Amino acid sequence: MRRDSIFYKLFKQFPSLLFELVDQKPLEAEKYQFDSIEVKETAFRIDGVFLPPDHANPKIAFFAEVQFQEDEDLYHRFFTELMTFLYRHKVRYDNWFGVLIFPSRSLEPSNYLIHDVLIDSYKVKRIYLNELGDLKTQPLGIGLMLLTTTPKTKAVEAAKFLIAKARDTEIDNLDKQAIIDLVTTIIVYRLTKLSREEIEAMLEPITEEPRAVREWKEEAEKMLVIRQLKRRFRKVPDVLLPQIQQLTREQTETLAEDLLDFSVLGDLENWLQHNQQQI
Repeated sequence: MRRDSIFYKLFKQFPSLLFELVDQKPLEAEKYQFDSIEVKETAFRIDGVFLPPDHANPKIAFFAEVQFQEDEDLYHRFFTELMTFLYRHKVRYDNWFGVLIFPSRSLEPSNYLIHDVLIDSYKVKRIYLNELGDLKTQPLGIGLMLLTTTPKTKAVEAAKFLIAKARDTEIDNLDKQAIIDLVTTIIVYRLTKLSREEIEAMLEPITEEPRAVREWKEEAEKMLVIRQLKRRFRKVPDVLLPQIQQLTREQTETLAEDLLDFSVLGDLENWLQHNQQQI
């Protein structure tokens, strides 16, 4: 399971979710914008950057890293990307904070002495999902994060609980539907032997929705993928756009995940050629 793409979707849909994890919550938390940003001069890509609105005072940038695999160079990379961004970016920020999310302490680099002055400071917070407690006792946003690590034998039950909680929570209808869709997507990634249709059938009648709403969501997902591709390559050739529009919902979700690894436009062309043959 590519959990980095799941967390990208979580933060993209609900940027303020990050601030449920940190102590230093900015006054403009609800207005922050999340993005994946490339620092071209160094070929670094910062996957989790939360930037304040233009009118914020002070201007505080938040940087997030979701780490679900061993990487002894994690802190070298994280702080290099962070400082390079602050140096290169045209906007001057007044302060910064870093949030690193691990499934457990076992995946944290074993030796971080060279960076301890930063890691142990108030500017950095490390989150270990397995230490946050029972999914059912957490706020809805934290529950979505914990669903990515819930044992597969309990994942469907946990998903149904979160969907029911989303329906009972005082948020607008669009957010509720987005949360339900994210829960379903997480379960699709977790239970890889089942199709999305089978997962939705398991969660019925909770996830049942009108056909018009489903079609609107599928179109919205395609448009989001196209915007992500345009951010990465600046321009997507017109000839490729119809091919993206013809993708199934599962293929669109797969492309949203795979495009994070694309480095040149040819990667997209090859991906589409391979997947068009499967339609």
